[in-house]
Amino acid sequence: MLVGDVRAIEAMNAGGGLAARVEEARARLDAQAREIVAWHFDPKTGCPFWLDYAKKQDWEPRTAIQGYADLRRFEPFEDEWLRGGPVRRWVPKAYAGRPVYVFETGGSTGVPKSRINIEDFRTDYELFSETLPDGAFPKGSDWLMLGPSGPRRLRLAVEHLCQHRGGICFCVDMDPRWVVKLIKSGRPELMHEYKDHVIHQGLTVLRAHENIRCLFTTPKLLEALCERISLVRAGITGVFCGGTQLTAQFHRFAREELLEGAIEFVPTYGNTLMGLACHKPFDPADHYSIIYHPPSPRAMLEVVDPKEPDRVVKYGELGRVRLTTLTREFFVPGFLERDEGIRRPPCEAYPWDGVGDVRPFSGFATPVIEGVY
Repeated sequence: MLVGDVRAIEAMNAGGGLAARVEEARARLDAQAREIVAWHFDPKTGCPFWLDYAKKQDWEPRTAIQGYADLRRFEPFEDEWLRGGPVRRWVPKAYAGRPVYVFETGGSTGVPKSRINIEDFRTDYELFSETLPDGAFPKGSDWLMLGPSGPRRLRLAVEHLCQHRGGICFCVDMDPRWVVKLIKSGRPELMHEYKDHVIHQGLTVLRAHENIRCLFTTPKLLEALCERISLVRAGITGVFCGGTQLTAQFHRFAREELLEGAIEFVPTYGNTLMGLACHKPFDPADHYSIIYHPPSPRAMLEVVDPKEPDRVVKYGELGRVRLTTLTREFFVPGFLERDEGIRRPPCEAYPWDGVGDVRPFSGFATPVIEGVY
């Protein structure tokens, strides 16, 4: 167990300020669960999928769900429910007539999962914006977004984050589905050629626009970019980076080598279904382990026993990540992610459980291929 884990548990056991804040966070989560279930199962406001679901049950969700723990009454959420259409079955009746976005996740094999969005992606990144230090991510500065766009929400979300902070976002796309296809077909030389193509575009943008101070990219693209240019000399002051390739080893390498110890490094873990989890503030006692805390009460992450998904593992133990999303636009109870991680305790900044050392779930028969993503 990490030193930070021990400190957090000791603080809670001692009944200090952290323990009180943990209880407050639990109360907010319980209230959110009640509100969101009542919303999605109300015939006036709910979405067709959950209204149809309720008709097939012998219990009433709006009365049965009085807190977060009660969500276990729902059967495990199947990712197949999100594959294919009609996608409008996920649009709450309360939002009829509103412009609707649809974002995809996966899709390198088979039909991708789809999630509708109206304002959630903006809300998620506005909340995340509050966690960014202004010194490293100056308001009014421009951004370079170097990573997946296309059917994912990432491009629009990072662009909104930039605009919310008063900047202009320059975007360079990378298609991870094409990368996976090249890897599976045994054409690594084309994969590297494609990566070089993406990096060349990013360098062109950086050199042409002097006001770019902030960067979003993925771990492998960050490494490839830093092989070609010093981001410090290029004027970058903050790097926002996401992906399950964010190991402790890469974390240290990024801070000390790639960013020369002079650029703020903000690792994140997010996806289309959840939104954006924030990292625990950097603490040398964590030995560069990256610990993510979900955007409670809008979403929660739990680390569960892969063989008994209803059992949350102990702090410091490895398990599969289970996601619950609780917004008025989208309700997903108990979705088993394709990732695994280590359960970590609440901290001062985020008084609810976190997940450390996230990586692709090792229990799959076929390993997840991430390529340059």
